[in-house]
Amino acid sequence: MGRIRHPRGFDIDRARRELARGDPRLAAWMRRVGPLAFDWHRPFDPVDALARSILHQQLSGKAAATIEGRLRAALPGGPRITATGLRAIAPEAMRACGVSAGKRLALLDLAARAAAGEIPSSRALAFMDDEEAIATLTRVRGIGRWTVEMLLMFRLGRPDVLPVDDLGVRRGAQRLWELDEAPTPKRLAIDGERWAPWRSLAAFYLWRIAGWRD
Repeated sequence: MGRIRHPRGFDIDRARRELARGDPRLAAWMRRVGPLAFDWHRPFDPVDALARSILHQQLSGKAAATIEGRLRAALPGGPRITATGLRAIAPEAMRACGVSAGKRLALLDLAARAAAGEIPSSRALAFMDDEEAIATLTRVRGIGRWTVEMLLMFRLGRPDVLPVDDLGVRRGAQRLWELDEAPTPKRLAIDGERWAPWRSLAAFYLWRIAGWRD
């Protein structure tokens, strides 16, 4: 039997309706925030996407974007970040772009695994379920579960991902549930089961709820 191909994206209108029926509090916030839209069909290269995630870790958006831009300009064959480009660029050139030693090692590990055929293409990812993709990609140095969850949600449009370690999502849940403090990842995982099979859309709204200003 062949493997199941997972479509990119999901029916947001259906997801909103079903979430609203199951959770009146979330329904009220979804009306307040309004509809959300995503472009899940834009082509992407997992190596480039993962390299970008590595570069952006523990940095402000502006600082990370500056370093990323410098690296893309310096890479042989850029601006797309490829395994070939990462393996060809000199260490001192990467340092000059602002890439730390730890991130350089992570990028080189990503490049080596990509060259060895261990990083699935976007097409291959379509035939992996969420946990298989997470298990495969977290073998890369510097890539954790959260990073792969972001790829699953924003790039592949998987419908049922709840990144319980994300502080923004937890703060959104705190506001939604009117708690004194953000729920622990364990509590969010348990209580968030009510949103299945549309936990990704619930998470997208929780981010908005966390930053909402009346």
